[in-house]
Amino acid sequence: MKQDKPKGRFRKELVDAMAEMIQDRWKPTPVPEWVAWVPSLARPNLVADFAKSLAAALRMPSLPAVEKVRENDPQKNQQNRDHQCSNLDGVFRIVGEAPSGPVLLIDDVVDSGWTLAVVAALLLEAGSGPVFPAALASATTGD
Repeated sequence: MKQDKPKGRFRKELVDAMAEMIQDRWKPTPVPEWVAWVPSLARPNLVADFAKSLAAALRMPSLPAVEKVRENDPQKNQQNRDHQCSNLDGVFRIVGEAPSGPVLLIDDVVDSGWTLAVVAALLLEAGSGPVFPAALASATTGD
């Protein structure tokens, strides 16, 4: 994954591995019906392209339901949970009305968990079904 990020695209092997993990190991219930992603202003296609490829592999639609409206400081640079949460205030918004079905929410790296939590809350508020967050790596484990 580390070698893919600077290239701006994750390998198909990562897509296939995550699809297999979701379908054969995780098996979220209820089964997600659509895929959304946490957008980035710095690398707008990185997670979006991965999420779209994953959605295709899982045979479900992907929707650009989340928009990042302003840049924020990296979560890993925040001093504590209060700062991490405050750092995300007003950073994301939902585009239109979210489909009502369960959603698989994709991000590349989880630093604090707050980004996924905030975006999931926004999706739920906009009318989505249950939100199942998934990421390629966790910064806290050194992945």
